[in-house]
Amino acid sequence: MPASYNDIFTDMKIREHSGWVWYQRTVRVPRGWAGERIFVRADSATHEGVVFVNGKEVVRHLGGYMPFSADIPDHVDAGEEFVLTIAVSNVLTNETVPPGRVVTKDDGTRVQTYQHDFYNYAGLARSVWIYSLPAVSVDDVTVATDYEGSTGRVKYTIVTSGDADVRTTLIDEEGKVVTTAEGADATLVVPNVKLWQPGNAYLYKLKVEALVGGHVIDEYHLNVGVRTVKVDGTKFLVNNEPFYFTGFGMHEDHAVKGKGHDNSFLVNDFELLKWVGANSFRTSHYPYAEEVMDYADRHGILIIDETAAVGMNMSLAAMFGGPKLPTYGPETANEKTQANLLQAVRELIQRDKNHPSVVLWSITNESETGVPEAVDFFGPAIDLAREMDPTRPVTYINMGNDPFDKCLIAPLVDVICLNRYWGWYEDHADLANAAVHLEAALRFRSSLPSTVLILSLAPTAFTGFLGVRNIRALT
Repeated sequence: MPASYNDIFTDMKIREHSGWVWYQRTVRVPRGWAGERIFVRADSATHEGVVFVNGKEVVRHLGGYMPFSADIPDHVDAGEEFVLTIAVSNVLTNETVPPGRVVTKDDGTRVQTYQHDFYNYAGLARSVWIYSLPAVSVDDVTVATDYEGSTGRVKYTIVTSGDADVRTTLIDEEGKVVTTAEGADATLVVPNVKLWQPGNAYLYKLKVEALVGGHVIDEYHLNVGVRTVKVDGTKFLVNNEPFYFTGFGMHEDHAVKGKGHDNSFLVNDFELLKWVGANSFRTSHYPYAEEVMDYADRHGILIIDETAAVGMNMSLAAMFGGPKLPTYGPETANEKTQANLLQAVRELIQRDKNHPSVVLWSITNESETGVPEAVDFFGPAIDLAREMDPTRPVTYINMGNDPFDKCLIAPLVDVICLNRYWGWYEDHADLANAAVHLEAALRFRSSLPSTVLILSLAPTAFTGFLGVRNIRALT
């Protein structure tokens, strides 16, 4: 690890395994950590993880793409070894995000089925960490940036564990101190601000110090890009300038490692983005590793950050041989499913809120949105995103089964991402007819109340056939 265990081995029983697997190794705690708070952190465990220290459970987490941690000083001693065990389950049910179900075949074997159209990679696909913190430390940092003319503003809120004074310093890329402040809640004023811009990222460093009795007890550094994003009618504005998204809905998976994060693959992915002239991507259909977000911050690539709420559409499941059930109901997406979606939104924003590259929160991909139950199910998640982060717009991915005259959650969001498959699933290989249908859909959308529209997935031939300029005019 990091890797997807079901993509490493040649044994089909492992590849098709449904249930729990265990990772285990012996770990030595450094001697210098005596008196410190000691933590174990998993960057992700797909789709459920349980961490054991010397056989005792210390933390459990549901949801395959978010980090989780446990404070373990009561279980380990500095300078001593302990046995670290992490159990990971790849099982998906109607209550998980994304959903699925386990089917028992006639021969008694269990098979995991799911409603999304990509392989269910599983395991520890990201790093596992052991680290320490002082008793009083910086626990959380939230920044929001703005500017007027040549003056930037970095508003911050700091949370510490235990009582501490807070001191902050903003440092530019040349290492020069720009400004300082004291207090856990303040605004730093940045003269002659250098903005973080698409393709031209500029990052300040926010140094946060927690002090007790005038002595620095803990120090944390955060990269900060001063920029604004907002929706103005049919325009998406970055730093008050219209921005046109050109990029991809990507996936993390690669040969052999599956979804296992690898920095060399990361660099290659971004080099390919630059090579084709892309300025953005969508994390389809789950949050990516934190290293990806950091890299995008440094390279000025914009991100539509998406939850793992993909496959909540039983009409598609039935089309591919699944049970004919309503998408929302006791046996499908229910109150527990919604609670897990809200947790996913909460964790996504908490993790990625400070990344200047993240400009949109995407709540769900291609869910059934043409029934009233969809509003009840997704409305609270959209409201939660706005409550937690009023600085970024909210979007979702609309698909052709629920066009604009039928979709009921389109009025709830700021941006609509549009997935259409003419020339692929419909109008098979008939690009002339496909272009007519695509243009009609875009023109129909332009007749409705103004909302930003992003063509988030369609056969690439459309762009060349209809013309990027025409699509831009329609949207």
